[in-house]
Amino acid sequence: MAWLYLLLAGLLEIAWAYGMQASDGFTEPVPSVITIVLLVISFMLFARAMRTIEIGTAYAVFTGIGTVGTVIVGIVQGEPANVLKLLFIALLVGGIVGLKVVSSKEEETKTKAVAAETHSE
Repeated sequence: MAWLYLLLAGLLEIAWAYGMQASDGFTEPVPSVITIVLLVISFMLFARAMRTIEIGTAYAVFTGIGTVGTVIVGIVQGEPANVLKLLFIALLVGGIVGLKVVSSKEEETKTKAVAAETHSE
């Protein structure tokens, strides 16, 4: 469940990054409010994910999803793309997947510890 929270937090990071652009430096009220709401929800999900995922892994994945997503949305909206840009995006995606793979056992151990702690209270 923590990885789902982290994925959603990263996706919301993409949305609030574009919301920040639409808010024009927080001078446009509606985009500003939407951006702040998305930002708060994103960080709440991120914090929730960090209950079981180590902070180094969680932060790298969170920012990686946001970075990759923001670049991809930018390309779809007409920002220039070239082979090197796409290569580095692929490297980021590979890094995110790699962190997920190597962190699975650590998360499993922490999840069991949190569950045991919750039952003992």
